[in-house]
Amino acid sequence: MKIIEQRLPQDYDKSFIVFQERGQFFPYQWHYHPEYELVLVTQSTGRRMVGDHIGRFDKGDLVLMGPCLPHVWVNDTAYINGVARQMANAIVIQFESDFLGENFLKIPEMEPVRQVLRLSNQGLHIRGDASDRIAPLMEQMLTMNGIQRLANLFCIFDILVQTSGYEVLSSPGYVQRTSMDYSNRINRVTEYIVNNFDREITLKEIASVANMAVTTFCNFFKEHYRMTFVEYMNTVRIGYACKLLAESSLNIMEVAYRSGFNNLGNFNKRFRAIKRMTPKEYRKLIEVAPETALAI
Repeated sequence: MKIIEQRLPQDYDKSFIVFQERGQFFPYQWHYHPEYELVLVTQSTGRRMVGDHIGRFDKGDLVLMGPCLPHVWVNDTAYINGVARQMANAIVIQFESDFLGENFLKIPEMEPVRQVLRLSNQGLHIRGDASDRIAPLMEQMLTMNGIQRLANLFCIFDILVQTSGYEVLSSPGYVQRTSMDYSNRINRVTEYIVNNFDREITLKEIASVANMAVTTFCNFFKEHYRMTFVEYMNTVRIGYACKLLAESSLNIMEVAYRSGFNNLGNFNKRFRAIKRMTPKEYRKLIEVAPETALAI
């Protein structure tokens, strides 16, 4: 499925975008933005696709996405056909990392925000109390100007850094992670995996990249990645496989091979375990992505 870059209009006198999307939406493609994006659905139901994640959304759905993460929100048929009792409605905030200057995110007070934004490169579904507190702040911003609007955005940042009520949506393999501001050691390991996941990487080999003994590396890896090295490799490979299934016409065998799996049976097993569907079902779901979608 072809991915396009889309932009929302920005007022010349404002440093970031607050936009309301509503009504019956004209056809939109699978797309991305160069900005960070926070999306609140205030009225609608349907299916959202963020990276290689596919899930349902409802009123109150709140998702934060990093730059260039492909996505689309698709209304249910009732909203597409105009028979729903209310029009679909969403509020979108978009901002660039340097919207307050190139050193803005580098100041010490913004370190917790930087951590949240790193995670948003995979898409974050914000839930519970945090979502309930953020929603009215976003609604208020539609009629705000100047410093009030900016103050609400900082309140949203503060809520995001304090919550653990979120779900990471897309797998690591779907996102090219070359600019992550982690320690040199973690950065080397991540970059090595991203550049070599399509072949076998032994524990001894990857441990040497981190300049560690194998046992020490295994403990280190699980602490920082919250999963084992093998589990992480599988999520990276399946994430890349989803990218190939969505963006190419390669057959399933070729997708498996290019994603680092030498055995089709193992590929199908790992894919189902991670995505809860077969590669064929995933491709079919992607290919029937609706003609009418939210432009967010």
